[in-house]
Amino acid sequence: MVTPLLERHPAVDRIVRHPIHLDGTKLPHRYVVNDINTPKSACIELVRKGNGAPSSSSSLASPTPPPLPTLLQNQAVPGILAVAAASRSDSPQDARKLVLEVKERLGKEFPALPVGRNGRDDEDMIYWFLKDRKFVADDAFAKLAKAIKWRQEFEVSKLTEESVEEIARTGKAYVHHHLDVSGRPVLVVVAAKHFPNAQDPIENEKLCVFLIEKALSKLPPGQEQILGIFDLRGFGTANADLKFLTYHGMFLCFDVFYYYYPKRLSQVLFVDAPFVFKPLWQIAKPLLQSYASLVRFCSADKVRSEYFTEETLPPNFSN
Repeated sequence: MVTPLLERHPAVDRIVRHPIHLDGTKLPHRYVVNDINTPKSACIELVRKGNGAPSSSSSLASPTPPPLPTLLQNQAVPGILAVAAASRSDSPQDARKLVLEVKERLGKEFPALPVGRNGRDDEDMIYWFLKDRKFVADDAFAKLAKAIKWRQEFEVSKLTEESVEEIARTGKAYVHHHLDVSGRPVLVVVAAKHFPNAQDPIENEKLCVFLIEKALSKLPPGQEQILGIFDLRGFGTANADLKFLTYHGMFLCFDVFYYYYPKRLSQVLFVDAPFVFKPLWQIAKPLLQSYASLVRFCSADKVRSEYFTEETLPPNFSN
């Protein structure tokens, strides 16, 4: 089991809970941590080994792993050398200090912002934004203040099933009733039902935000991210307006995640993308920046076989 200390440690980016193979050895977990002293794409894999020694490699980065930073050892986990990259906040005590610092600053500079859950004194939310900004307090403060202001102005707390009922009735997007095989809530977008010239962009945004909130409310203990699925089957010219790529369509979803729900999106599946979608993706990809790395192009069969069981398939993927 991963100890709470390791899960809370500010250097830990995420914990991959599915088995992996490294050097031919089957391992039960992989612990991936950020190394702020190396390029953003570089990270270290921390794995359970029989002799307790860590194994490290570069993930997604260049073939040559960067030099390892100062290591921290967590003696509380038998058989694991729980190593975390040294960061600007290399202990839970330091992280707590930063949370209180940002909380106090928000109260002083933006006293009119709401308090309570998702408000300026929500320490869990503050910690999440600090983690997203690599524990740089100024960056987290700026991004968090913007997010809380947006939630207040957009009246996120007032969004309900009834308030988005009309646009939701189109079937263009929904939160699946079941989790995927990795235990993630699932947000499905049916692109063929998106008609930018006929649908109100404000209503689209309301639906997007409501569904993100709904998906996050379904997070089980130990899970922090959701799976997004863009079902591109049947996508055609009527759906291919440039608005689909920008603030009114696909980019809207990524934009909302980046600014207001950072690190909540685990992966995005683009399913059975037709030829007409490919050039649009080449335009959109640079705009999405790092979020483009979350995208996987795959078939509907892959979705069925790799992400769900026969009993938990989303309705539009049932045979």
